[in-house]
Amino acid sequence: MTSPHDPLLIGLVSISDRASTGVYQDQGIPALEEWLGRALTTPWRAEVRVIPDEQPTIEATLKELVDAAGCHLVLTTGGTGPARRDVTPEATLAVADKLMPGFGEEMRRISLNFVPTAILSRQVAVIRGGALIVNLPGQPKSIRETLEGVRDAAGAVTHTGIFAAVPYCLDLIGAPYVETDPAVIQAFRPKSAQRPPR
Repeated sequence: MTSPHDPLLIGLVSISDRASTGVYQDQGIPALEEWLGRALTTPWRAEVRVIPDEQPTIEATLKELVDAAGCHLVLTTGGTGPARRDVTPEATLAVADKLMPGFGEEMRRISLNFVPTAILSRQVAVIRGGALIVNLPGQPKSIRETLEGVRDAAGAVTHTGIFAAVPYCLDLIGAPYVETDPAVIQAFRPKSAQRPPR
């Protein structure tokens, strides 16, 4: 059982045939690590995997990160489009205990602020055991916008990112209590679920 004082363990999975074989340098994981480093004010550490677009491999990796490594949150990048090799959503759904459709809906809505092709994304989010698994875009800019939200020219948030809902979701599934830097993303919780700042 997770203690509220345990550090948050986050699985970061880049799903790319070319990055996994060294054809090019993966950009998704560094973008996630940089953003999480700015956004989270509670202790956390990462389990990193770079794997090919193979559904059995993706399924096995997600299961390993949650069931064996004990990740509370797993963020994937890549493999969510309509191309033949894009099977990340299928693999994610195959390991799910519960579906969390609001995440996918909101990720597409955020991306539609920038590109009409956002409707081609098939990103999903699910619960497996005591972990939340979320499929994110593959591009660093899109990763940041999806997590953090849309800002105007003055830097004010005009469309809140999905990470605002992640800490409370983690509360509800028994993961550690997560706090964020409001300058990056303001975590939302009902008043009854809020704790005094540490």
